[in-house]
Amino acid sequence: MNYVIPMAKKKTNKSGLTYAEIRRFKALLLAKRTEILGDVSCMENEALRKPRSDLSSMPIHMADLGTDNYEVENTLGLMDSERKLIVEIDGALDSIENGTYGICEGTGQPIPKERLEAIPWARYCAAYASLLERGFIEKKYSLDESDYNDETDDKQDEA
Repeated sequence: MNYVIPMAKKKTNKSGLTYAEIRRFKALLLAKRTEILGDVSCMENEALRKPRSDLSSMPIHMADLGTDNYEVENTLGLMDSERKLIVEIDGALDSIENGTYGICEGTGQPIPKERLEAIPWARYCAAYASLLERGFIEKKYSLDESDYNDETDDKQDEA
């Protein structure tokens, strides 16, 4: 007598990702987050905390000050970009926890695995992201905007 053992179905979430794939994406996101935090700490230590070594009695040249200021501003810009990426990664990690990872926030449709492989913190499918970038669709909320909106500022000004 031959027993037929049914093939076990891979359990998937709403996006069609298996739990093993979601765990792998979570590991990728956590590794990228750790890498970025290390990069930001390194940038901060190298550029912002570097003491000036003006031990000579020569006056500081204005061009040197300009270069130093440029380097600091450039580093601050890079750190801000990295901070925004950390916010995006944290959003993706939150969506893993609440079961919505891999679902386009604009269309509600699954984000293709290929896109998630390239950008594990992707919030939108490529078509919707393209429409956002071209200005055809207005963002309801952006993670890279300030935590303070105009309404909050107006209320504080009135007080």
